[in-house]
Parts: sequence; structure tokens; C-alpha cells
Amino acid sequence: MAGTGTGGRLAALGSAWVAGVALHLQQPALWSGASYASLLGAAVLLGGAAWLVARRRSGGSSGAERVVATPRHGWFVVGTLAVASAGFAASGWRATGVAGQTLAPALEGRDLGIDGVVASLPQRGPAGWRFRFDVDDASRAVDGRRLPARLSLGWYAGLHEDAAVASPLPELRAGQRWHITVRLRQPHGNLNPHGFDYELYLFERGLRATGYVRDAPPPRLLAEAAGAPVERLRQGVRDAIFATVADPRAAGVLAALAVGDQSAIARDDWNVFRHTGVAHLMAISGLHVTMFAWLAGLGVAALWRRSPRAMLWLAVPLAARWGGLAVAAGYAVMAGWGVPAQRTVWMLATVTLLQTGGLRWPWLLVLLAAAVVVTAIDPWALLQPGFWLSFSAVGLLMAAAPMTAIADGPPRQPEPVPPSPSLSPSGWRSWPRRLADGARGGLRTQVIATVGLTPLTLVFFQQVSLVGFAANLVAIPLVTLLVTPLAVLGMAVPMLWPLAAWVVGGLAAGLGALASLPGAVWTVPVAPLWAQAAGLLAAVLVVMPLPWRIRLLALPLALALLVPPRPVPPEGRFDLVAADVGQGTAVLLRTRGHVLVFDTGARYSRESDAGQRVLVPLLRARGDEPVDLLMLSHRDSDHVGGAQALLDGLDVRRIASSLEAGHPLLEGRANAGRCEAGQRWTWDGVDFAVLHPPAADYERALKPNAMSCVLRVEGGGRSILLTGDIERAQEAALVDSGAPLRSDVLIAPHHGSRTSSSPAFLDAVAPATAVFQAGYRNRFGHPAAEVLDRYRARGIGLVTSPACGAWEWRHDGPAGGRCERERQRRYWHHDGHRGGPPGSPAEGPTAGR
Repeated sequence: MAGTGTGGRLAALGSAWVAGVALHLQQPALWSGASYASLLGAAVLLGGAAWLVARRRSGGSSGAERVVATPRHGWFVVGTLAVASAGFAASGWRATGVAGQTLAPALEGRDLGIDGVVASLPQRGPAGWRFRFDVDDASRAVDGRRLPARLSLGWYAGLHEDAAVASPLPELRAGQRWHITVRLRQPHGNLNPHGFDYELYLFERGLRATGYVRDAPPPRLLAEAAGAPVERLRQGVRDAIFATVADPRAAGVLAALAVGDQSAIARDDWNVFRHTGVAHLMAISGLHVTMFAWLAGLGVAALWRRSPRAMLWLAVPLAARWGGLAVAAGYAVMAGWGVPAQRTVWMLATVTLLQTGGLRWPWLLVLLAAAVVVTAIDPWALLQPGFWLSFSAVGLLMAAAPMTAIADGPPRQPEPVPPSPSLSPSGWRSWPRRLADGARGGLRTQVIATVGLTPLTLVFFQQVSLVGFAANLVAIPLVTLLVTPLAVLGMAVPMLWPLAAWVVGGLAAGLGALASLPGAVWTVPVAPLWAQAAGLLAAVLVVMPLPWRIRLLALPLALALLVPPRPVPPEGRFDLVAADVGQGTAVLLRTRGHVLVFDTGARYSRESDAGQRVLVPLLRARGDEPVDLLMLSHRDSDHVGGAQALLDGLDVRRIASSLEAGHPLLEGRANAGRCEAGQRWTWDGVDFAVLHPPAADYERALKPNAMSCVLRVEGGGRSILLTGDIERAQEAALVDSGAPLRSDVLIAPHHGSRTSSSPAFLDAVAPATAVFQAGYRNRFGHPAAEVLDRYRARGIGLVTSPACGAWEWRHDGPAGGRCERERQRRYWHHDGHRGGPPGSPAEGPTAGR
């Protein structure tokens, strides 16, 4: 067991490593690989020198006491800085290797013929396939440039922005070798405040290009089983589950638990699981991997005791630990070797190695050692909620143990006791007591996990299930101890799958009833950093074995996280966010007491749209609910594609649009009306005016763009004009009508199409800034080069969504607004303005001022 002094120094060194990795993750741009290598070499030399001096000065000290220097000599500080520098440099060197694989800009948007293997379990959706494609080395050289070795591809048909036009979709299977024509682009995703960082997701997995399969020339299947044997096995199991289980929803859950195919779970079922707080059970998480390690350890221990020779070769506890680790690693591989499963395997391997070495470290030191190993292998794990939730769950359970247990080090896992050949009456009488003790222990664990992890859940996801305690109390033992083992054992005995499906069906019915209860989910806005820190401290206090008078301090500490302050503009002013939704328009505007949403972005595919992926999470994170007015400019899908998700997920009090009567979005909605020129209102001292379309236009057969609602907002000396997809004729009509067009900011008409932004209209509006909401490398070429030239000629600042991400215009911020890509710049983020690789210096998203 580490001494107090040595344990503290080891903890400081481990913390230094993690801090160095965390500092590297804040870099807006990468250094050169040589710079990181030089820093790493210097850190190793400096750390080695500190270690040698420490060993010489510690004289007769033994073991770990010789490894770290005493602080009074100052060499401990030197060694700590060296370790932090090593963490920073090693992570940076890894990152340069990943960034160096990025697709060359010159190859974007070109049709490229390549050979390769379907290297992952293909994910089938309503629009087609998503899969990883490993390119044959012979296909990687194109015009003297190298393609990335691993691509993230889609093969679509029907309703999808990247759909192939003519050819039907094949029955894609893992391991197939294909010759396909693809159109690629550098990894680029939408970037919004508090949103999912898709570019980090791709970077962490080494996927340095995305794209889709073209249907001309026709793809050719070269071999049916040319590689990816594990993925072929996973696909065979998934197909067998769906062939055996009649209920496709239950089959989807079993496929997710057995082989990690989360796409097999229906979207509605995912919503139920999230609302009841059990979504973590339906993905291959640390809980499942650890459970398999524990069960396997019990089994190995029972078998090992039957062989005296084996026990002489290796002690039973060690055999159980290594056997459990091996089975857990095998399950993680079979489940797709996802990043969360990898992290858990590395954690278990660290603990097993420490135990094998006879090191009885305090539980905090064991967790820190596991964190060092995980971040050495995957530096980007520090940015994932799953990393913190996993470590916090273990830490909270350890912290809640009695003080005596903590003082003596981590509690040992009880060794399995071989069953007695017979049960005495006293043995029978002990079973109820054992069951009661187990139930009390499980209840205590669930209380600690629920109370302790709720603040962390609010920090990461801004919502918590109020029925989650009851749901998890039933779901955790059912899923971890019954459904998941049955799903895995069904690979050998397929008739176990219907039994598991029957349990899943009953569980799903109960969860659905809980999710339908009023107030099942409590949602809060994003809290400020100080409130998040106070809430996390409250969670630690409430589960620690401390006197109640100290635990009561948790209540005031948690209040700011549970009911966070919501920043709102003062009377007479407004804030605005032009969301990054790809090819489409979506603008969020709030005054002191009201919220308006202008358009809702596109529908990306049958199962995905901008409302569900971007707007609902963003509005909730900002605390912008209810929505007082949803204005839908016209019927085009890139403006109303996300509307249904808003109507289903949020309280929308009124709708104004130019949609025709009978449109599906308006059916049965008494709160829907038209937007007509001349409508005016004032919210909290901010003036709103609808400038288009005239009432008479509703009686004419006009195309949707011509019917776009145009809204001008003015308050606090600032004004903005939102234009939908109006074209030259409507622009001219607005200029001729004498409407008050002059505005500080213009949301560019029709995304910068050649049919809009006429010179006379730009002169009448005379904006200081124009915002173009368009998709990266969109098929329409928006914004057009000649249109941008017209804006530049007038000295108008240009903001484009690919280069900017979400654009925020605050009442107390700069007149030119601020871009999310500049505010949160990290080296893995794509430079949408220049098309350069992640980590390269970025040209500003505004120009022409």
C-alpha cells in the first residue's frame, strides 16, 4: 500500500499528466509534429534527470520512495512539470498524425473511383446505408495526393441530400470488397452553442473524410468476404437476431446489446429510454463491459479451484481478474470496439495490473491511474461526458463507503465460495436474509448513483429524468443481469433470444408508461461555470459519509444548477442566433420576455432534421421555452423541415406562415395564421414588422419563394431584416413600396442565390453585416461568387455558416456579432472558409469591411 507521502506525490504526477492532456485540448491550432516531438524528448530527459537526482538523494529509501523526489529539493516540481509537458506533447504528436490524414482540399467534390472493404457493420436507415470504408492502398493515390485510409461513407436513395439518383441500393454487408465511385469532402459538421461536436467525433475515430457513393459509373462488387472477419460475425449475429425474434423493436434492443448496433433501436424507443434515464443501459457502456468482467471472474474462479495444478501456477484471485478482463475485452470487440467500451477495457486493465503487482493503492489513486492510461491512449476522452460519468460513478460509490473502508484502501471483491453439497435448514433460512441484504445494497447503490450523478447529468445534458430512479431500479438488474447475458448467450443458443425479447417487451411497456407521466423529464438551461462547480460539489457532499449538518450545505450549493439564472436582454433590446443548420435557414430571437423562431432548417433524411438535431437542444439549453411565435417563411423543406420536431418537442404558442391551407404542419392547429405585410407588434420595447407578402398575393398562383415572409426587427438602436427566399421581383417590390428596409444586419435572401440580392435591394437595406445560411459545399453553389462580389463592393461584412458556425448577435456584444467557430476554435475543427485541414490557421469568417 502506498505511503501517505508517496501516494500524494504519485497523485500529483498523475494529475500533472491529465492536466497536460487537458491543456493540449484547448489548442486552437496544432503545432508541427517536430515541435511536439522535441517537447516530448525534452520532457523525458528532464523527468529522467529529476528521477536520478531523487534516487540519489533518497539514499536507502526503497520502492516508490525512490521514484519521486522530496518536495524540499525542488526536483519534485521539476518532475511534475516534465510529466505535464509530456502529456501535452504526446497528445499533440498523436493529433498531428490524425490531422495529417485529412483529405486534400483539391480532392473535395470530385468523383473518385476507389477499391476497398466495408470495414464496419453497415447501419441501415430509411434513406440508405452508413458505413466505414477502408481504402485499398493501391487506390489511395490520386493526382499525387493520398486519400485517407478510412472513410465515413453513405449510400443513399430517395429522401436524402446525398442520395444516388437512379440505381437501387444493394444489400450491403461487412467484409465485402467494392469498386465504387465516391464524392468526398473534409470532415465538416454544424457547430452550434452547446451542440454535439461532430468534427471531434470523427477526429477521435481517425475518420478524415466523409462522403457518399455515386451511381455512375455503377458500383461493382469485387468479393463477398474479403476482410473484416469480426464485423462479418457481428452482422451474422444481428441478422440471426432479427430472423429469430418476431418483434422488430425488441430485436433492435437485443442487437444493440449483443453486437453494439445502436441504429437498430427505433428513434421513438430512444426517446422513451432517454426520458426514463435508462439510455445508458441500451448502449454498450462501461456498465455492460464491467458486468461481463465480474461474471466471467466468478466463473473462472470457480473453475480454477477445481485444478490444484492451476492454483499452484497462478492464484485464484489473479486468474479470476485476468479471465474477467479477457472476457470483457472480447465482448467489447464483439460489440464493435466503440470508444466507450475501449475506455472501460483500459480502466479494467489498469486496475488488474495494479492488483497483480500487489499494489493496494487508495481508490482515488487507482482511478487516477486509470485516467492516465485512458488519456494516454485516447486524449480526446477528456471531452466526452461518458468519461466523466463513468469515473464519477465509481468515485461516488467509493466515496460513499464508510470512512474505515476508505482508510484501509479499496474494498476487496469477495471471492466466490464453492457451493455446499447440501443445504442445511440454517442455510435455507439464510437465503431470505441474503436476498434482503442484496436488495438493501442495490437500493443504496442506486440512491447514491442517482443523487450523485444528477448534477453531472444536468451539466452535460441539461435534463434529468424524474422517473429515472424508479426506472433504473428495475431496468439495471433486468438489463445487466438477464437481458444482456441472454442476448450474448443466444449466439450459441438462439432460442434464448425470444425469452430475452419477452423480457424486453415487458420492460419497454413499463418504461413507456413512466415516460408518458406528466413532468417525467426536468429540463434546465445551461448553467454558468460557477453554478456547475457548486452543483458538483453539492453531489459530493450529499453522498459522502459526513455529518448531516455538513451535508445540508448541498442544498444551497445545488440551487443555481437546479434553477440556473437565464441571461436575457434588457427592455428594448434583443439577442439573436443564426443557427448553423447546413443548407437552410433558422434564426432564434429573444427579447426580455419573448422568443421568436424564424424558420427551422432542413429535413436531412427521413429520420433526421434540423429541428430535432439542432434547434430543440439549442432552445432548451438557452432556456428559450416556450416559443411565443414560430414564423415559417414559406413551404420549402430547407425552411420548414425541422418544424414538426419543434411542434412536437416544445410549447409553441403561435404560428405565422405563408403555408397554404391544409398543409400538414397546420392541420388541427387553431393557433396558426398568415404572415401579411402591415402586421406590427411590440415585445418588451422591441418593434416587429412584417413587410411581405401582401395579402393579395395569397390569391395569386405564386411559387413558394415569392411568398416568403419578410420580417424586420428593431430595438436598442439595432435592426435586422429576415428575408426567407425572396428573389429579385420581390426585392424590387419591397424597394418600390417604400418599406423600411434599412437594417444593420441582413439575413441574405435565398442563401446568396444568383436570383436574389439585387443591387437596388442591397442599396436600400445598406447593412453593415450580411449572414449567409448555407451548407458546406452545397450542391446549389450558395452563396454565388458574383453575389458575394456585390456585397464586398459595398463594404458589407460577410458571414457564412460553413466558416462561422452559428452566428450570435447580442445586445451587449460587438456590432459585427461573433462566430461559434471563432469563439470555440479547436484544432480539430474544420476551416470552412478556406477548406484547409483542421488545425491550420483560419482566415476570419468576415471579409470586405
